[in-house]
Amino acid sequence: MSILLAFFGAASQGLVWGVMALGVYITFKILDFADMTCDGSFALGGCVSATLIVAGVDPLLSLIIATCAGALAGAVTGLLHTKLQIPAILSGILTMISLYSINLAIMGGKSNTPIMTRTSGIDTIITNIIKLFPENIQTARNTKTAITIVVGLFTILLIIGLLYWFFGTELGSALRATGNNEAMIRALGVSTDNMKILGLLIGNALVGMSGALVAQTQEVADIGAGTGAIVIGLASIVIGEVIFGNKLNFAFKLLSVVIGSIIYRIIIAVVLQMGLNTSYLKLLTAVIVAFALSIPVIFKPRKKKEGN
Repeated sequence: MSILLAFFGAASQGLVWGVMALGVYITFKILDFADMTCDGSFALGGCVSATLIVAGVDPLLSLIIATCAGALAGAVTGLLHTKLQIPAILSGILTMISLYSINLAIMGGKSNTPIMTRTSGIDTIITNIIKLFPENIQTARNTKTAITIVVGLFTILLIIGLLYWFFGTELGSALRATGNNEAMIRALGVSTDNMKILGLLIGNALVGMSGALVAQTQEVADIGAGTGAIVIGLASIVIGEVIFGNKLNFAFKLLSVVIGSIIYRIIIAVVLQMGLNTSYLKLLTAVIVAFALSIPVIFKPRKKKEGN
């Protein structure tokens, strides 16, 4: 039973973290940009959302503002790279480092901001929905997890639908072409600088939204919440690609990233149930990513020798 409950909780977390994985997919896979900003923009989304909620702002409005804050962080990285000619990976690192101090300032110099829903009457998106149900359902053990799954699933489907529509437009196609062949799209008269800034803006907007959702589900925002977020996002992408391959249409590729996020969370939950020390989670994540990336090489069919 404990393992089933762990699966249930892992699925809920996989969905809200899946929003972040979609943002990483846009920058790394579509735009082909090694963006390190997301470690900072993920924490930024959580810090902004939690601080606003504690200040009395509606949790849904705080989610929108956190998304905009993540988009702004991505735009800064894009401007550093395109206008100041700073290398892509260094641009992201500079923004990520800067966001650490900015996040501390947002939370008033504190390393975390708890959202006391039970004692202070403050609500999140999750608790607002829970209050719509009868009291016996509100107090049930797994109600919060079930509502988190519903909210996460609705958010994921909405985002995938919007992304599928956007990348089918002329602007979205130009963005995808920038990642595929920058020289070609520039020859067609498209500003690749603007496309890079747009891609980073969209990707980090989703990362910031995920950070806000995680903060509201866990009822706390922490300055270190985004540490290793980029690796988790890559793990989700790689797991999805290994399981489903690359021969899918764009919508199913996006969906495979989210499924990869859920599978990653389930793997972590199972290993924790087996007694792994939480100090080794980052090492486990690195091993999972390395193994998933090496699967095509490990299981690559050997060529038959000539003459056989």
